[in-house]
Amino acid sequence: MPVPSVLPVPVPVRVCLSLVALLSSACAAAAPADLPTERAVPGGVVTVSLGPSSTPPVVRHAGVPVLVVGDAIEWTAVLGLPLAARPGTDALTVQREGGPAESRSFTIAPMRYAEQRLKVAPKHVELTAEHLARHERERAHQAQVIATVSAPPPATLRLRQPVSGPRSSSFGLRRVFNGQSRNPHSGMDIAAPVGTPVVAPAAARVVDVGDYFFNGGTVWLDHGGGLLTMYCHLSTVHVRVGDTVQTGQRIADVGATGRVTGPHLHWSVSLNRAMVDPALFLAP
Repeated sequence: MPVPSVLPVPVPVRVCLSLVALLSSACAAAAPADLPTERAVPGGVVTVSLGPSSTPPVVRHAGVPVLVVGDAIEWTAVLGLPLAARPGTDALTVQREGGPAESRSFTIAPMRYAEQRLKVAPKHVELTAEHLARHERERAHQAQVIATVSAPPPATLRLRQPVSGPRSSSFGLRRVFNGQSRNPHSGMDIAAPVGTPVVAPAAARVVDVGDYFFNGGTVWLDHGGGLLTMYCHLSTVHVRVGDTVQTGQRIADVGATGRVTGPHLHWSVSLNRAMVDPALFLAP
């Protein structure tokens, strides 16, 4: 007797659609976070591939926790390099669950930032004993703020510019006032009139609000994983410590408070306690 042919059993369309949806969901979950533009120089950002592992490795640089993003297929360390970083070879310490510590090296290239020489009134350069003592207290407090590392890590490392306007001073600019050298500019200055809304560049939690000697009205946002942003010289603040804000939410208004010569927003980005160039986090 002839063997009857076996016909394929049709798979219900809804099953196929469910499978496609499942695969799409898996792919979306595996997509890496949007990373900042890599620039392995002092004041820049370097990314280091860590390969696969079932759980995210714990990464440190000089003892400081480093942001890790990705998934079990590919983890990536995202490291901020301070302006004081020395060019040459450096390394991260990588600890995987149940395994020995590893070392991952990277290279820092030299970078020469612009210099600006200014003649200003002595009061803008020389501090009284009272003002110096206040500045030291405030610096110690903000060192605690900048050490914040919270979970979860940010969903994206791409930020929107917090206020519209031209950039009036570049990151890394070294200023010399009346022949006295000062620390390089550790943020982006954006010129805008007093009262212009300042918005959150990404979802965050407010971790500090204050009125500081140099920075004037100030807000710090924690985006998770050691990524923080700071907003200075504000005229009005619309948030309080502990508030949760969403991308585009108004947090403050541009002002001219603190030690400034005119209204503008000073915007800083800190990654693993290093002030880095905010322009690297803006969409290209």
